[in-house]
Amino acid sequence: MAWWKAWIEQEGVTVKSSSHFNPDPDAETLYKAMKGIGTNEQAIIDVLTKRSNTQRQQIAKSFKAQFGKDLTETLKSELSGKFERLIVALMYPPYRYEAKELHDAMKGSRDDVSSFVDPALALQDAQDLYAAGEKIRGTDEMKFITILCTRSATHLLRVFEEYEKIANKSIEDSIKSETHGSLEEAMLTVVKCTQNLHSYFAERLYYAMKGAGTRDGTLIRNIVSRSEIDLNLIKCHFKKMYGKTLSSMIMEDTSGDYKNALLSLVGSDP
Repeated sequence: MAWWKAWIEQEGVTVKSSSHFNPDPDAETLYKAMKGIGTNEQAIIDVLTKRSNTQRQQIAKSFKAQFGKDLTETLKSELSGKFERLIVALMYPPYRYEAKELHDAMKGSRDDVSSFVDPALALQDAQDLYAAGEKIRGTDEMKFITILCTRSATHLLRVFEEYEKIANKSIEDSIKSETHGSLEEAMLTVVKCTQNLHSYFAERLYYAMKGAGTRDGTLIRNIVSRSEIDLNLIKCHFKKMYGKTLSSMIMEDTSGDYKNALLSLVGSDP
């Protein structure tokens, strides 16, 4: 079934590798877009939002080789505001982008940290859940409640994976065997909601734009980080959950080059 999994993953992607890719003309296009007075923002959007992250790294190397300049630093000097923040985010390799965002969060300059997972803490939580249930006679229900109700969805997904390795059974099966009644029902509901990651990200995107103001950090981070993973699937859940498309909400809530770049990353409506 590996082919099926690969197909599903590809279907979820909104930003794909460009066919017949050559980094040299792309680097030249970007150079010309930023050379002299004024900047051709649309040319930057057309190149960087239509290339995979791996291809963007190759473009950056070509840019440096051809023109002797760092592409990311050049973009920073030519762009500004939320548009700059989005375009620069695209230039980080995924692992560096997540590390940067986590570092910013620790300094208190980011919107939230709930998209990030500490693997060591996830493993410890899994071990604590096992110790509170399967490993002992009876159940430390408060430990289950504390972990399930105070951890982020992305963190809990990692906890559930680690738990299954330790206990050789799913967290759902353990909850069913260790609890009963309304507590069992409540815990199973938390697990089921957590395990639908696409709905989780749809919710995060919706609330990033709902109401007065926009949580641009959350919006940029989730679109950039999921565009090469499952943003198409998130878009489908977004429409089912809120009765409107992600693109339409972006159009209502953002403007200018920032809006155009976001829409290019999001792609066509489901």
